[in-house]
Amino acid sequence: MTTLTTISGLIQEVIGEDWDLEEEITLETTFSEDLELESIEFVSLAEKMQATFGDDVDFVNWLSEKELDEVIDLKVGDVVEFIDACRT
Repeated sequence: MTTLTTISGLIQEVIGEDWDLEEEITLETTFSEDLELESIEFVSLAEKMQATFGDDVDFVNWLSEKELDEVIDLKVGDVVEFIDACRT
């Protein structure tokens, strides 16, 4: 299973019934504009990623080092790239 597939599944779990099944999650999908994730959903996603990928992937710390504009513009591909870098 690829990192993108895993992240897509976690995103769908977090969004739940609000998820539009026709909307494919790609590396270019943005969290704020395309997925319209609210901050509490983003926290839930971070917890699910921590549980899935373990302590080697410190998503919260990585995210805390970003400027507000970078967080707003964050794409699924950015997260996939970060996770893949942590796992190699």
